[in-house]
Amino acid sequence: MPRLFGTDGVRGVAGSELSGELAYRLGRATVVALGHHGERRPLIAVGRDTRASGEFLEAALTAGICSVGGDALLLGVCTTPGVAFLTHTLGATAGAVISASHNPAEYNGIKLFGASGYKLPDDVEDEVEAIAASDDGPRPTGRGIGRTRQDPHAQSRYLAHLEATVDGSIGGMRVVVDCANGAASHAAPELLRRLGAEVTTIHDAPDGWNINEGCGATHAEVVALAVADVGADAGVTHDGDADRALFSDAQGRVVDGDQVLAACALDLHRSGRLDGGLVVTTVMANQGFRVAMDQAGIQLRETKVGDRYVLEEMVRTGAVLGGEQSGHVIFHRHATTGDGLLTAAQFLTLARRTGCSVADLAAAMTRFPQVLHNVAVGDRERLGEAQEVWAAVRDAEAALGDRGRVLVRASGTEPLVRVMVEAATPDEAREHAAAIAAAVSTSLG
Repeated sequence: MPRLFGTDGVRGVAGSELSGELAYRLGRATVVALGHHGERRPLIAVGRDTRASGEFLEAALTAGICSVGGDALLLGVCTTPGVAFLTHTLGATAGAVISASHNPAEYNGIKLFGASGYKLPDDVEDEVEAIAASDDGPRPTGRGIGRTRQDPHAQSRYLAHLEATVDGSIGGMRVVVDCANGAASHAAPELLRRLGAEVTTIHDAPDGWNINEGCGATHAEVVALAVADVGADAGVTHDGDADRALFSDAQGRVVDGDQVLAACALDLHRSGRLDGGLVVTTVMANQGFRVAMDQAGIQLRETKVGDRYVLEEMVRTGAVLGGEQSGHVIFHRHATTGDGLLTAAQFLTLARRTGCSVADLAAAMTRFPQVLHNVAVGDRERLGEAQEVWAAVRDAEAALGDRGRVLVRASGTEPLVRVMVEAATPDEAREHAAAIAAAVSTSLG
């Protein structure tokens, strides 16, 4: 059987691939694997995004937690990084987030954090998965059964933490924020207002089904158009669980995670706060990012795609900054995971503190033309043996030489194969990307 946990927790169509029964078993398994039963009753902090399915999955997960003798601290609608922060700050044994991040509303997921607020390593996820499969664990009765409770001040603690991380304010800045009808719908505009911005919100009215629907970080052009329409200084857009942020400048041009990471790395390096002169990114980073870091004398470490792998390398090397082109940026002095609200606070206050516009900060690097195709496939596990695909890759690499780059990989969270091509010109990148995508579709579609 394929591994239950992907690169970002357990994920699938809610009600079928991610059923209430599975959520119940994962709740039990989390307490058994992480609870370390002793004098203190295990406490699991549980948050969710705005999907309708999050309600029944929260009930099932919580029932599992309580059935095995754990207590559940219900955070309600809360961002993924908010749950990570509160798990550690409130002294919980573990944290659980019910979210499918940027995926459509019919999907949902469960991701777990340890007591320190870090995502679980693979071996601990394997232990949770094994316990869930066997449904092993005690079945207490009477006073041994767990309880649920809420903390009405939890969200305020998280926002106060974010506010305290910044140097300065964004007073007078006009900002449009696209909340993706997700977990950030209240928190994101509230944070920006606390920092002094004049805020216009879009897609901040979740109804359980409109999360990520034509909005959010997977549609960054939406906030860019809104910025141009209202004459704002900047735009911010989050995904459904707000662990990432992308931006728009005042001219309505999208600013991606590579550009944010480059600007923040250069600022930290100039001020002597980039420990080890090191930044961590993934193999998806644009070649222009690599050039900018090399010219600044900043060392680069690359990982496979996934913010958990970026964080693992940051912990291993002592790096304080890392991230992905998709908008996951990790400020390790302040967070244990990618945090879109924290990224917005850091990036926008950097602009105001340095007297730069968002466009000025984005110009820290020059993006090489890059084309990305997400190809739907029947079985992403067969990519490695798809000879027609790899023949197309070799043809593209031979044609590009040292003037470009090709990356083909299976998604860790969706039934997709991602094809990325960088080239000297947009037309050349499009041509080779289309050829490889066609080969993927023919072989695996």
